[in-house]
Amino acid sequence: MDAMLDPTALQTLWFGLIAFFFLAYFVLEGFDFGVQMNVATFWRRGSRTRGTVLETVGPVWDGNEVFLITGGALLFAAFPEWYATLFSGFYLALLLLLLVLIVRVCAFKWRSKVDSERWRTSWDIVHVIGGFAPALLWGVAFGNIVAGVGIDENHWVTTSLLGLLNPFALLGGLVFVLLFWLHGTLYLALKVTGTLREDANRLAGILVWPTILAGAAFLLWYQLAHSHAGWTWIPLVLAALALVAVVPLNRLRREGLAFTATTTAISGAVVTLFGGLFPYVLPSTGDPANSLTVANASSTEHTLTVMLVALCILLPLVLAYTAWAYRVFRHRLSDEDAPMPGSELLEKAKKGYREAFEQE
Repeated sequence: MDAMLDPTALQTLWFGLIAFFFLAYFVLEGFDFGVQMNVATFWRRGSRTRGTVLETVGPVWDGNEVFLITGGALLFAAFPEWYATLFSGFYLALLLLLLVLIVRVCAFKWRSKVDSERWRTSWDIVHVIGGFAPALLWGVAFGNIVAGVGIDENHWVTTSLLGLLNPFALLGGLVFVLLFWLHGTLYLALKVTGTLREDANRLAGILVWPTILAGAAFLLWYQLAHSHAGWTWIPLVLAALALVAVVPLNRLRREGLAFTATTTAISGAVVTLFGGLFPYVLPSTGDPANSLTVANASSTEHTLTVMLVALCILLPLVLAYTAWAYRVFRHRLSDEDAPMPGSELLEKAKKGYREAFEQE
């Protein structure tokens, strides 16, 4: 086999680890995006309901971003050629994504700082944009990554910004939006009570159908036209079955299982995309010799080894903290005046955060 297409075990492991961090990010931050999209869905119910919707992810959204930050840093260190080439062609799109994510943080932090309806409404608009825009941009970006772009001999992307907005990538953006919206809606149904819970379940029953159709079209197109592996039919079928399973589970109001199904669907889709991409990390649509692969885009074996040791120490701590946070803030929220179980703990946590990190 060509050495360029024959990575070492360590290089292959790091490719898998990068895939894992993006999988975790899309599963966890995906429902954050979906919840923010639902601020628009329940807009007419007033700022209080919109606040309740946002509170369902209030204790965990920033922790979910850890997987993107860590994954991006590991991508830079483990595959510097991949990172550099991506930014040579995706710079404007990634810069826009970064700006949206920064403003999204401001929306979470500042919405409740001023007791003004206009103030809260303004930040709710930002929340809606902060849900839809990142999902769309991630979908377009990954559509181009897995399908390939024009790359010259210096590993610069030659595809224009308009060229990145091709039908396959735009379909990927639509799928990411629909899948995250459905995922976030089912999470919302898990986290609230009363009429808001019922409305979220009804919305999920509507969203699942276009998500199934668009997701099937995107993954089949990818598998038949762009995938470099046959075994990825397995996670593709698993993702499809998981999405279809949402239909009966939602009708039976098995909210936990339905949310597990969308989690499985996202995981299957990510495995399909990364699995079909291997052994490439960024294929060239022109000269195949200019393609970036796991073998020619990675750091040295020594660097990868040192990074692996550090990751083995720190990753269990991150996973343990994440699991603990979700257990502590597992209770449902309500629009009613009566405090819900765990609300006092949430207020204490917010107060401690303000005292530790903010100035009055």
